[in-house]
Amino acid sequence: MREFVVEADGGSRGNPGPAGYGAVVSDAATGETLAEAAEYIGVATNNVAEYRGLLAGLRAARELDPDARVRVRMDSKLVVEQMSGRWKIKHPAMKPLAAEAATVFPPDRVTYEWIPRERNTHADRLANEAMDAGRRGEQWSPEASRADLATPAVPAPEGPPGDAAAGAARVREALASAGGAGVEDAATRDAPSRNDSTGAGEEALADADADADADRRAAQAVATPSSGWAPADMGAPATFVLLRHGETPLTPQKRFSGSGGSDPSLSGIGREQAEKVAAALARRGTVQAVVASPLARTRETARIVAARLGLDVAVEDGLRETDFGAWEGLTFGEVRERYPEDLDAWLASPDVGPTGGGESFAATADRVAEARDKLLAEYRGRTVLLVTHVTPIKTMIRLALGAPPEALFRMELSAASLSAVAYYADGNASVRLFNDTSHLR
Repeated sequence: MREFVVEADGGSRGNPGPAGYGAVVSDAATGETLAEAAEYIGVATNNVAEYRGLLAGLRAARELDPDARVRVRMDSKLVVEQMSGRWKIKHPAMKPLAAEAATVFPPDRVTYEWIPRERNTHADRLANEAMDAGRRGEQWSPEASRADLATPAVPAPEGPPGDAAAGAARVREALASAGGAGVEDAATRDAPSRNDSTGAGEEALADADADADADRRAAQAVATPSSGWAPADMGAPATFVLLRHGETPLTPQKRFSGSGGSDPSLSGIGREQAEKVAAALARRGTVQAVVASPLARTRETARIVAARLGLDVAVEDGLRETDFGAWEGLTFGEVRERYPEDLDAWLASPDVGPTGGGESFAATADRVAEARDKLLAEYRGRTVLLVTHVTPIKTMIRLALGAPPEALFRMELSAASLSAVAYYADGNASVRLFNDTSHLR
């Protein structure tokens, strides 16, 4: 029986916003590309576009051989888990797409596998080509496609002793095998031996090692504190290190920037902030996985950090920022001037959304809590970096503390700041860190 690999992806510039999908079918035995598909689909969400890409890939495979087996590979954890039957499908726009995808081939001939985004570049480029064509008022053309061109390799991490990806990997391995004990010893083994005659250079290395040790001790205290109220027999908690993305051009202007706006990328300052976070986390060596919101600024921040740590980036749609509706791109003062009654109602109740059908804080909290629980089940007992936004981070802190919704307005969260929450097996949570920006100084 013939076997195909279907790789699919979809994207939305705004979520919802102008959207497109891409899919590629290849021969499982030879790796030869057999078919490509891409389309601009108008305004849609990321997940709808991903499902449309899946459908297109499965249909293309069926046209090649309706009796084949198919291995679907996607970087959408949501689609993979839902199509595998492990997660429920709640969104009304995705239910019919998933149902249709399930009928293209008999279920016993299709398997689903999650892959990092960096391994799904062919389908990703097709989706972006489709969106670019839609922006020009055109549809995607296979003749103009460049999606099969190879992507440049990610450069190897650089940095002082103990800052390389290999060193971080050994630290993570030591943490996993020893429950977090001996982290300093594991990291120290990665530093090169010193020549006693190096003089000033030796002193500089000693200072660097001392800083790295301090970082590792601080990280270890966050991940596995020596004291606390949790019983000792509950095992290692899952620790979520919460990183707000670096600055965008809108950040210093203090404009509403959620999931319904222009989806800005990082500014030059934001990229510098991400590099500093990456260096600090690499020295500490405790992060074992990286998960990001689907928006451009978080994915870019996550890629910079993950490259330094030698990790892949998973994307979780539930970590996206609140949709601020008609307020996207406006300052608080401009909203006050244009929509005074709507703003007062929004400030008074978590159930009220911004003008124009924006997302309420109550709806955001439900979404974030669902994403949190899903990630806790997936990363039980591990330390995971979640690269996300102001509202999701504040919401996780608020929920961990059992604080009321109005607590969201009483927290300050800086760009590229770190916070941390540990979650125990009995459902209790412990806030370990909040709005730390020491790595930026």
